[in-house]
Amino acid sequence: MSFNQFLYPHVESHPLAENHLLLISEEKYIENIHIQVIQEDGNRVVLKDSGHLPRERVAEDFVWAQWDMSEQRLYYIDLKKSRSVLKCIQFSADEKFNLMFEAPLDITLSDSGFKLVNFGCDDLQDQENLSKHLTLCVFTNHTGTLCVCYSPKFDSWEKITYSVFYFHKGHSKTFTAALGSVDSHVTKGLTFLNLDYYVAVYLPGHFFHLLNIQHPELICHSLFLTGNNEVVDMLPHSPLQSLSGSLVLDWCSGKLSRAVLNQSYLLQFLWNTRLDYEKMGALHCVLSWGQDHPFLEAKIIQWISENISACHSFDLIQEFIIASSYWSIYPETSDMDKLLPYSSVLAWNTEIPGITLVTEEIPLPFMKVHSFKGYWEKLNSNLEYIKYSKPHLLYNNSMVQREWHSLISEEKTGRRRSMVYVRNILDNAMKVISNLEARNLEPRLTPLFREEDNPQRLLMGLMVSELKDHLLRHLQGVEKKKIEQMVLDYISKLLDLICQILETSWRKHHLHPSVLHFSRRASAAEFTVFHIMTRILKATTSLFLPLPPGFHTLHTLLGVHCLPLHNLLHYIDDGVLLLTETAVTRLMKDLDNSEKNEKLKFSIIVRLPPLIGQKICRLWDHPMSSNIISRNHVKRLLLNYKKQPRSSMIDKSPGSVEFLPLNYFIEILTDRESSSQALYALEGHDNVDAKFVEEAALKHTTMLLGL
Repeated sequence: MSFNQFLYPHVESHPLAENHLLLISEEKYIENIHIQVIQEDGNRVVLKDSGHLPRERVAEDFVWAQWDMSEQRLYYIDLKKSRSVLKCIQFSADEKFNLMFEAPLDITLSDSGFKLVNFGCDDLQDQENLSKHLTLCVFTNHTGTLCVCYSPKFDSWEKITYSVFYFHKGHSKTFTAALGSVDSHVTKGLTFLNLDYYVAVYLPGHFFHLLNIQHPELICHSLFLTGNNEVVDMLPHSPLQSLSGSLVLDWCSGKLSRAVLNQSYLLQFLWNTRLDYEKMGALHCVLSWGQDHPFLEAKIIQWISENISACHSFDLIQEFIIASSYWSIYPETSDMDKLLPYSSVLAWNTEIPGITLVTEEIPLPFMKVHSFKGYWEKLNSNLEYIKYSKPHLLYNNSMVQREWHSLISEEKTGRRRSMVYVRNILDNAMKVISNLEARNLEPRLTPLFREEDNPQRLLMGLMVSELKDHLLRHLQGVEKKKIEQMVLDYISKLLDLICQILETSWRKHHLHPSVLHFSRRASAAEFTVFHIMTRILKATTSLFLPLPPGFHTLHTLLGVHCLPLHNLLHYIDDGVLLLTETAVTRLMKDLDNSEKNEKLKFSIIVRLPPLIGQKICRLWDHPMSSNIISRNHVKRLLLNYKKQPRSSMIDKSPGSVEFLPLNYFIEILTDRESSSQALYALEGHDNVDAKFVEEAALKHTTMLLGL
């Protein structure tokens, strides 16, 4: 008995006179037969020299073979010294074929017969008793993945074991899934389905496992559902065979379908599940299938805004921002999975009920050719990355963090490095903001992007510079201009997602910029939005990601509006609320000088950096601010002051106070002012002189004495 498979079904260049047939013999060899036909008597077509058809031996002594029709690949396994070796033959349109790789497989196969996959029929497998046979199949996708899925014969009715060899990652994972009670008899076989970025593994009535093959490192990035879930009940119970391109053949009905994940159901599942690992797995699944889809993102953001504190094992906002930004730029080049973070979670130690796994390193496939194109080029790139890329090349903002702190420190102390350098950084930030505004033409309800916010612009610009250098170093063969645009798109996406979360919460709670007037008490809606902004801040701070300019001002003003003074000051001292110049200026102008507000203003002023504090004091017409201004003025004047011999007689000017220590002190200040007059004119300390200090001192003394 033998099986046949025609080659090159889509090649139009082949004339009618020539065809190629792959013959699989029961004697465990595979041949490529050249069939030539000729026309006779008009339209009659007959074989030419049918007794001597040219043939080439493709493989021999194999125990398993799989045919990939769309990619014209033959995978087969032969046993060498009782060791299973996976091989792949690539058939080309030019009628040539090449052995592409050999890869050792740590599985047990019998050499007493052979098993065929995707050759149209398989008489050696009893479809009614699938559980009695091993299951083995190879899956690939356009990003250069190579997975071998394997399930041995069942040896227990209590659990089932299956392995996935992620050759493109250099490791395998062996899963053991509990089947429930001993009475739950298994008559159906394990089904593996290729779903592009995922492989579905399921046993009807028992479990459904959606394996993330693009990022298989952590089990939480996959989705495991047991028989108690309605998803498992919805799965077809008839045996299915996965074909190329997510096609699925139903053995019983003979129907051919394309398997896709139902995004609407996944969103519904995301809303309803209470388990962190299911939220994580479902979130990544939705984002990978709906890459940068506005409707799906809007639904997820709505879910996040209503479940902001629902996850305990990971930060929901962090995970969404990182994953969604990753998928927004991933289609540009498949190498992004090596260069940009896919998840904010680096380790997962929480057990997932019903399943255990063991991860092992595996030998990499040995490539047998030296020139690669298409899929093979990407697979080879993945293998080269595993061999030589230690440590990993994933981008992080640690370099940006150090440089940003250095620039902010210089700004606070009034020192600045090259203005050209700083201007280039701010220009980068301006490009990001322009790129973001070009993508979003609808007006925003939240009052963001309405101020300079130099710290956030510096962070934004530094991230552009650092990420661009990172991609230029590691992305080979991609134009510099394209990389620059990818960087702008990526950072714009990060900021846009933050803006969308804020915008959704503002619209949901019917807030308007007018809520920031301080004439009334804060509402419950404003408290909720303040809490969401605090969670956004926490998420971005730990990853050191930029925020939209104006975020800190808005957050602080909401904090003043919502929090009691002691809580507010606690938030400020812990760095949760940042006192931006715009926010403090607004407070000084909008709040009256009631006793409560005076206490608030003074508490804020004493917490400001000196340079900003001096500006803000001039906006507050109050003896307390005059006292602070005077103290700062005296401190500057007497810096490096050396006592000089002076006359014992003090000239009293008209209107001077009969208080000799004060008169003597004011005279010293006047002398110091006259010697430093040019310096003060340059620094802008006008309207502050010894006379101002004298008046402030007298007022302060009068207040202390209660006069």
